[in-house]
Amino acid sequence: MVDNGFVVLGSIAPLLATAAFALPLLSLVIKKKFFYDIYTTLFSLVALVFSIEILKKTYHSGVPIVYAFGGWPPPIGIVYEVDMFNGILGVFTAFTMLTIVLYSVWYTRHMKEPVWYYTLLLGLETGLLGCLYTGDVFNLFVMIEVLSISAYALVAYYRNKPQAVEAAMKYAFIGAVATTLYFLSLVFIYASYGTLNMADLSLRSVGRPETMIVSGYYGNIAVASSVALALALWAFTFKSALFPNHFWLPDAHPEAPTPVSAALSGLVVNIGVYAVARFLYTIFGFESVVAYTGYRDAVLYVLLVLGILSGVVGALLMIVQRDIKRFLAYSTISHIGLIYIGLSIGLTSVSKEIVTLGLMATLYHIINHGVGKALLFMASGVYIESAGTRDIESMAGVGRLHPVTSLAFILGILHLMGFIPFGGFFSKLLIYQAHLGAGLVFSAISVIVVSAISLIGYVKLLYILIFRQPIREYRVEVSKAIEVLLLFMGLCCLLLGLTSFRLLGIFSDAVYKPLVQGYSFYTTPLG
Repeated sequence: MVDNGFVVLGSIAPLLATAAFALPLLSLVIKKKFFYDIYTTLFSLVALVFSIEILKKTYHSGVPIVYAFGGWPPPIGIVYEVDMFNGILGVFTAFTMLTIVLYSVWYTRHMKEPVWYYTLLLGLETGLLGCLYTGDVFNLFVMIEVLSISAYALVAYYRNKPQAVEAAMKYAFIGAVATTLYFLSLVFIYASYGTLNMADLSLRSVGRPETMIVSGYYGNIAVASSVALALALWAFTFKSALFPNHFWLPDAHPEAPTPVSAALSGLVVNIGVYAVARFLYTIFGFESVVAYTGYRDAVLYVLLVLGILSGVVGALLMIVQRDIKRFLAYSTISHIGLIYIGLSIGLTSVSKEIVTLGLMATLYHIINHGVGKALLFMASGVYIESAGTRDIESMAGVGRLHPVTSLAFILGILHLMGFIPFGGFFSKLLIYQAHLGAGLVFSAISVIVVSAISLIGYVKLLYILIFRQPIREYRVEVSKAIEVLLLFMGLCCLLLGLTSFRLLGIFSDAVYKPLVQGYSFYTTPLG
């Protein structure tokens, strides 16, 4: 009897890809926007149901589930492998994409040719879930390309605007360099280890350089692994918009459609973070060859410094922004800095308990930031629609005309600021406690400093948009259903905090075996 957990894991990415390619063909026959809305919403809902089913199977079995494409067992063929870590991120990604699709139904009501927008949005979701679920580093490259091509096209969707084309070209050109560097890292990995399977790599990379027996092309396995890791991490930090590779995000956000901005900040940047976590913990973990040479610790220290700089620079630049979408873009850069501060906790000198705490906080903050930032972008889209501008000063008091949207906006701001009892408070607190427990006092203090600086920007934004008197007349045109959706997301921000004690136990289990322990356990793959 075939287990449904395996079946849905193997079908989720191909199903979404097929849906994306089929939509333009269907549009030749059916030219109704209502059909495109229902079609995309249905497939996004199916993706969420499938991702929940996958997580349930993983949670109840206690081991990862593996799907071998074409029946080729790992490590010979391409596999999808889901443990609690990427299973949770998969559900979060599918849920957030569904809210973005629902918001897009309202947003695209005046859009010409929405079929291409929805095609690219389904392609984006294919890439996101494919990156999370793949157990093969080369297939990760393929899915990053699927994700990137969709993202580039969505940023340039308003192709008649020179600024949109310029932002997309900047994103695409440097993004192509980044993925090329990652491909070069795969050359070093395959030539050194003879495999591209993540779990197999994690087993083969364990040991001291002088005792490892790897029949690879490169003689010095430690140098080859270090070069591969350096190339891969440069690409991943670009994808996650970590300082100084953050420059594409503030340009891409203002010019992209607002739901796309929500996806870029809430979801796309997380793929880079996820890939870094897989490479530095699952593949090259505490007992890997790069750990014995001290290279892994050096990389983590560099990421820690860049995380602090990203947090501070992003928070400072938030304060001086006049464009609301650029404001939120720099907020994302600041929060990505906090996420990398948490992610860099895994030094060899730090106890496994503290590392687990830090990685648990990192996973928690990824979700907190993603939900909160998607909410703020979608709420800002309502304000922009009403004011006819993205200039914050010219939008003064616009929030007073949209009380439900403004309530949701306030909840999202409080969430990202880290106010009790929102989820953002607990994830920041746990990152602080982890670094304090590891003896990294400076980085622990930096979490407080980043939060304090960003507080100035958030308060300024709230005051201008909601508490100041309107300076002119605004157009009021928003669906009640969209207001309900935004309020629902605002309540999710609150629930992420109120249910923190339950969530933390799940998140702790989710990071310990896949990341802290550092290798995966196979179940019998079904093809």
